[in-house]
Amino acid sequence: MELGLRDSVAIVTGAASGIGQAIAHSFASEGANVALWDLSPTVVEIAEQIREQSGRHIIGVEADVTDQASLERALAATESNLGPIEHLVHAAAIGSGKFGFPFSNLSPEDWPRVLDVNVMGMTRVAHAIAPRLTDQSKGTMTFLASVAGQIGSQTDPPYSAAKAANINFAQCLARDLAPHGVRVNTVCPGMVKTPLNRSVWQAWHDQQPEDQRVDYETWAAEKIARVVPLGSWQEPEDIADMVVFLASRRAAQVTGQTINVDGGFVMHW
Repeated sequence: MELGLRDSVAIVTGAASGIGQAIAHSFASEGANVALWDLSPTVVEIAEQIREQSGRHIIGVEADVTDQASLERALAATESNLGPIEHLVHAAAIGSGKFGFPFSNLSPEDWPRVLDVNVMGMTRVAHAIAPRLTDQSKGTMTFLASVAGQIGSQTDPPYSAAKAANINFAQCLARDLAPHGVRVNTVCPGMVKTPLNRSVWQAWHDQQPEDQRVDYETWAAEKIARVVPLGSWQEPEDIADMVVFLASRRAAQVTGQTINVDGGFVMHW
């Protein structure tokens, strides 16, 4: 299926690892030129690897979503190297690093950093990128949220609350930007093997009595069997496929939507 992304320019935040990196690979495989933004300096090396594999124009830029000036510098570097931006995918996020069941396992002091990165980070990125897209009257923005933002997940309340905010703000953006020809959607991964997912297990593990601890693979397999109807992990590439489709002309009439890639984990009746 021709997606019409060749020679377009995409920014992917949180692109040095996990789902963000898979999304950057997928855009490049469709012929897009991609700017990988991440707080980690390894983003430059990752970008070089994708460039060598794809033959596309790929750059890695260190960017901090908690710092508006950092984002403006990253945007200037992207435009000077790749040209006008057409697509944004915002995947940068963190968890609290604690197992939040019950919520009182956390204190109010555990919340601000998560909300600053996950909610205000999204807000800063949107403020940086949206004017570029509205000025050219075209473009897409796709935000990575989570099924945890829809079901009141007990694993990490600050993370879940932030992801619910991401979903809602994306809908606000979709309505605001539609008259300018800009589409905005949210993709919610389910159970994906990422460093963030493993950190949830680690926080749970460290809290259990010695005789109730299980390794990561056992914990994950039990959870998948319990809550995922299709009975398997979602891979980062599964999420990337949906994100790239939403950025494409094949999704020209899709905006303001929250799409779960979760093996059936969340079903709204």
